[in-house]
Amino acid sequence: MKKNSILLLFSLCFCFILQAQNTTSLTSAEIYQKLKKLNFLGSVLYIAAHPDDENTKLISYYANYKHAQTAYLSLTRGDGGQNLIGPELRELLGVIRTEELMAARTIDGGQQYFSRANDFGYSKHPKETFNIWEENKVFEDVVKTIRQFKPDVIINRFDHRKEGITHGHHTASAQLSVKGFSAAADKNIFPEQVEEYDTWQSQRLFFNTSWWFYGSQEKFDAANKSDMLAVDAGIYSAILGKSNTEIASLSRSQHKSQGFGNSPNRGESLEYLEIIKGEKPKNNDIFEGINTSWTRVKGGKKIGELITQVIEKFNFTQPEKSIPELIKIRKLIAKVENAHWRTIKQKEIDVIILACAGVFAESTTTIPYANPNQEISIQHKIISRNNIPVTLKNITINQNKIVKNTAHQKLAHNQPKVYTERFKVPASINYTSPYWLTEENTTGMYRVSNKKLIGKPRTPTPLTSTFSIGILDETIQLNKAIEYKYTSPVEGEIYQPLAIVPKASVEILSNFLLFENKTPKTLTVKVKTYTDSIKGKLKLSLPASWIVSPPELPVELTKNGEEKTFSFSIKPTDNSTEAPLIAEFITKESKYTKKLYKLPYKHIPNQIISIPNQAKVINLPLEKKGTDIGYIMGAGDLIPESLTQIGYHVDILSSENLSSKKLKQYQAIILGIRAYNTRKALKYTQETLFDYVKNGGNLIVQYNTNKDLITEQLAPFRLELSRDRVTDENAKVKFLAPKHPVLNSPNKITPQDFSGWVQERGLYFPKHWDKKAFTPILSMSDAGESAKKGSLLIAPYGKGNYIYTGLSFFRELPAGVSGAYRLFVNLISLPKHE
Repeated sequence: MKKNSILLLFSLCFCFILQAQNTTSLTSAEIYQKLKKLNFLGSVLYIAAHPDDENTKLISYYANYKHAQTAYLSLTRGDGGQNLIGPELRELLGVIRTEELMAARTIDGGQQYFSRANDFGYSKHPKETFNIWEENKVFEDVVKTIRQFKPDVIINRFDHRKEGITHGHHTASAQLSVKGFSAAADKNIFPEQVEEYDTWQSQRLFFNTSWWFYGSQEKFDAANKSDMLAVDAGIYSAILGKSNTEIASLSRSQHKSQGFGNSPNRGESLEYLEIIKGEKPKNNDIFEGINTSWTRVKGGKKIGELITQVIEKFNFTQPEKSIPELIKIRKLIAKVENAHWRTIKQKEIDVIILACAGVFAESTTTIPYANPNQEISIQHKIISRNNIPVTLKNITINQNKIVKNTAHQKLAHNQPKVYTERFKVPASINYTSPYWLTEENTTGMYRVSNKKLIGKPRTPTPLTSTFSIGILDETIQLNKAIEYKYTSPVEGEIYQPLAIVPKASVEILSNFLLFENKTPKTLTVKVKTYTDSIKGKLKLSLPASWIVSPPELPVELTKNGEEKTFSFSIKPTDNSTEAPLIAEFITKESKYTKKLYKLPYKHIPNQIISIPNQAKVINLPLEKKGTDIGYIMGAGDLIPESLTQIGYHVDILSSENLSSKKLKQYQAIILGIRAYNTRKALKYTQETLFDYVKNGGNLIVQYNTNKDLITEQLAPFRLELSRDRVTDENAKVKFLAPKHPVLNSPNKITPQDFSGWVQERGLYFPKHWDKKAFTPILSMSDAGESAKKGSLLIAPYGKGNYIYTGLSFFRELPAGVSGAYRLFVNLISLPKHE
């Protein structure tokens, strides 16, 4: 687990999300589904700890087949996990997984909530989790979500009763849910919430159990299920043209950073729900005995009857014929006293009416980003494509500025209206930002001063337009994000949110510089402008013990999008140690210190993130042997770049085309993290790798999970992986083989080299190995646990060395942890056996 502030190199200031437009264009089948949902007044909240914990089969089942308001509360954003699609970790990974959840919810029909809990990494017990999370604040967020969403039923993914058998975050999420079930109804608990959301008492709480919690399918089959419901989540819908498991599989497959793409199991698929709180239903319906019709609200009976009639008479080829009745229903909904259901159903019926009318509206720009106080051109377009009279009453921007010439415009059938407006972006507008990362956070919690943002998956769009649309005698407000629109020759029409960005970005092209001696090194800095003209000076902020030349450089950029690189020479002195390095671009108006980072993954909206541009300079005398390294990538990490920083020449090798002749040139061959989980070709090249070792090479295999291995023959000797890990990055490390070369040459390793590690010591250590072949080098453990001796194993094989390590070098080297570099260099430099 990570004990230092997360607002270091990867603390984020702002982010904009490039995503497809959410239009009101719906098929008749989709309109019909929404009518069914309009007629159902029930809700279910699923609660767990991380992105990927949710059961998409149940979320899709209740959202699409039962038509309930369905939501998933993920306590964290998954920052502490691993990344199977790229090198991003921590906050960057949290942004990716947030968007993967949003992509999943778009498919399965659920809504998404979060708490402020920070995923600090693997935790072995909920008590540890609560100590780091600040339990009461996360509990406050859980209670807020329950009061805000007002679920009739809550479903937990994990068992609140069994501590220590799964991730501490998992058990903690269930315990907070059980506690929140009753607390949400108590006006004395977080009373400031009650003023806005009132109290709420859910009717039932379930635990979504399965064979996994029993250890095997056989044990689960034999278990007493008298307190369980068996819900068939494999149901098929002719209207949707899909079974629920097909929808759920598409949703689940959005978690690509975790490798969760899957194929659906078509047919019956039973999900088991164990009753924890409330009365167990007599059948398998979680809503049994709960009024989910319109009669649950005062004045709702007539509304339900009218919606039923619209559903029965719905014309799939002429959906606009339903509009007169829908307008009557809309007027009745507006009179409902229950504010919660009135708000939900007003939004739903407005979407339905506009879809029946075939209304399409958009507000777009031809630029991807703008600065505060910049004047931009916005094009508004609206069209009504079904045969029903529609009037545009006006268009406003940010609900105050009325767009010229848009008042009381009748929309001719299938004839678009287009309006162009010059608009000045407010000088006070905030940069587009992921709100949970704009303040200094702690290891366990995100700081969010604006309480209205807590729980939201994203930061609200900074610029919006509102189309006031008249249909019959009703006015419907349609809010649209102002977006950047362009046509891709490959993808066609593309919409991306308009981002609010600073006028310049500054990027240090190295995360750190490591000095083995007093030889100067060159640091390159890139400055890019997001305005038409900007000039100033560029300088480095470093302690006086480091010599920087020149002290500053003039910068002038004359065209929007222009970028230039600048070089500084840095040299350590006798007093130089380790220090943060910041590049500053200073103009008359402002100082710029942040860079833009793009996350270009196709399964989620494209994103550009601004990162505080802090690097490190490290004065670390480092001896090494050899210069050439071969690296076989696994799931993705930044170790090749890190090794290049200290003078190695690193070749990225294909796992498909390995030959003994090609490999013999390298001092070491290194396998990236989870290579044996992700590179199928390695199964057929193992003998080539083993021959490389036999002929005198050093093969370094980094951690793999013990699930989904492409081969069991990871080593030339017996080697069995486990789930053993040490999550405390400060855990004491004992040297089991103090005289082994890896601890002595070419760099002397001491306990001090294990100071300053981040998030964890390591993970998925081997538990069983050939004791005659392998030498365990280190011993470590979390508090109260037995010693783990499998973090670093070395075996002579022929003239070379086979090394397996679960130490988290993939986190430590990019973070510039000096001791991790010294140890890794020693692994690479191990001598041959004659």
